[in-house]
Amino acid sequence: MATTKKVVEADSHDEKEEVQLPKGPMAELMEGTPKRPANDDVVEGPVIAIGRARVFVDLHPFGTGIIYGREYLSARESLKNTNVGDIITAKVVGTEKKEGYIELSLREARQALIWNEAEQAMQKKNVFELPIADANKGGLIINWQGIQGFLPASQLAPAHYPRVPDGDKDKIFVELKKLIGTKIEVIVITANPKEQKLIFAEKGAGNTERSGLVEKYHVGDAVEGLVTGATEFGVFVKLEEGLEGLVHISEMDWALVENPKTRYKVGETIPVKVIEIKDGKVSLSIKALKDDPWKSAAAKYKKDQTVEAVVIKYNKHGALASIEEGVAGLVHISEFANEGALRAGLELGKVYPFTIKLFEPKERRMTLSFAGAAK
Repeated sequence: MATTKKVVEADSHDEKEEVQLPKGPMAELMEGTPKRPANDDVVEGPVIAIGRARVFVDLHPFGTGIIYGREYLSARESLKNTNVGDIITAKVVGTEKKEGYIELSLREARQALIWNEAEQAMQKKNVFELPIADANKGGLIINWQGIQGFLPASQLAPAHYPRVPDGDKDKIFVELKKLIGTKIEVIVITANPKEQKLIFAEKGAGNTERSGLVEKYHVGDAVEGLVTGATEFGVFVKLEEGLEGLVHISEMDWALVENPKTRYKVGETIPVKVIEIKDGKVSLSIKALKDDPWKSAAAKYKKDQTVEAVVIKYNKHGALASIEEGVAGLVHISEFANEGALRAGLELGKVYPFTIKLFEPKERRMTLSFAGAAK
């Protein structure tokens, strides 16, 4: 049975003793209940409806989130290509709305995610090659993912440190300004979101050691690596101490991958293939270790053939329908009166008959034409 601690004092001593007491069923139930999102929490969920200047997100089991008003306007460019069913990450900015909705912000979520990424980069000592945006008498200004960071002159590598004999700050400033526009390799040494402080260092960011590690690998190598992180654009895999590679979302599977974060867990060992080595960076693939489904599809399907396919995703051009795992084609929106008619006629997860109008397996391209009601 689960236990809890209670502190009691002995009769004859001032020392406190911890006694293990059994938990009641209500305490255990409360611990197992998910915590309702609070302000500043970052949450994730599927879009369930899109209205006029507002987007609704399912935050099961706590209700529905809403992006509207100023938050919608600040994120409207990002929301233009958002469809029902898309998974989005947002930050809670209000939990007491009259209608019962939980108010969300994409803009603030993006900032929170960037700062989280900066903190991880600091811990992992990731090296970035970034351009110098500006300079002042104390050092250099560097912009990273929309955040302004600072590189103190004291953290410059010897090759870039201003060599001013008398240490005159004005002369140092003149030398620092000469670096504006150039790219240098840096690491993050301070990432403090509360103080909005992002500090870089060039010292320790040299790629000599990393280059030595990269030289061990070649394009085509099949190796195993440890998953160290997952983002919306892919997963990071550690090949060995000091060397990580990225598996981009497009290289994770032949089938559609909606959310890399749900595919692999940090600490999991996975097989990968080296597909590119460039500028000291290693690009990896998981799907390259699997048979290309389009090759076998080339022998089974042809233009004008009628096939059955399951609708797997909407996009701005129409709907994607899969005739088998990893082989999907576009049903163009022009086949329907409007987007609403397309979504009403082609429901996600349902199987419909289609006619193949374009089939180029070598290019992995296919378009489908709607041929009737759901099966």
